[in-house]
Amino acid sequence: MQYFPAALDRLTEQFARLPGIGTKSAQRLALYMLSLPPEEAEAFANAILEAKRTVTCCTVCRNLTDGELCPICRNPKRDPSVVCVVADPKDVAAIERTKEYRGRYHVLHGVISPMNHVGPDDLQIKSLLERVAAGGVDEVIMATNPDTEGEATAMYLSRLLRPFGVKVTRLAYGIPVGSHLEYADEATLLRALEGRRDM
Repeated sequence: MQYFPAALDRLTEQFARLPGIGTKSAQRLALYMLSLPPEEAEAFANAILEAKRTVTCCTVCRNLTDGELCPICRNPKRDPSVVCVVADPKDVAAIERTKEYRGRYHVLHGVISPMNHVGPDDLQIKSLLERVAAGGVDEVIMATNPDTEGEATAMYLSRLLRPFGVKVTRLAYGIPVGSHLEYADEATLLRALEGRRDM
């Protein structure tokens, strides 16, 4: 039995397709949209359409931009010899929040995941190799997540980059600040030991 108009059901279905949004949340969002004044609902719809029309990938690092180059690649103060490889644009934002990294990025737009039918050809790997082959890159930092897919992607890329003679490093992962050693699992402790540095 149908409780709501078909148009509302279709709107709910579209919200439910978003990551992390369940059926109840989708219905709540759809009902909220209906409660908006027409001009606010139209502004919301136009913002989606404008983003789809104007946001593209940077020709150098493949990060999201509304021009040919992203702001980081346009910034002459950023070090082009150090490239941090991340899986998604949101990872760039996370690293930028530290306000410490001064190099540039390369966004893969995913990780190798055979279970999800994502192979190397589905990622921005070729553009990374072309970038390193062109010269000027001394270090590539692998900053993919420390899970199975992220580790596999980092290992795969490090093998491909080896012939270019660049330094390939991996982010150190370990004990989060404020936690206790007794609660850390063996893999986390091992990472913490491997990533230790001079004091």
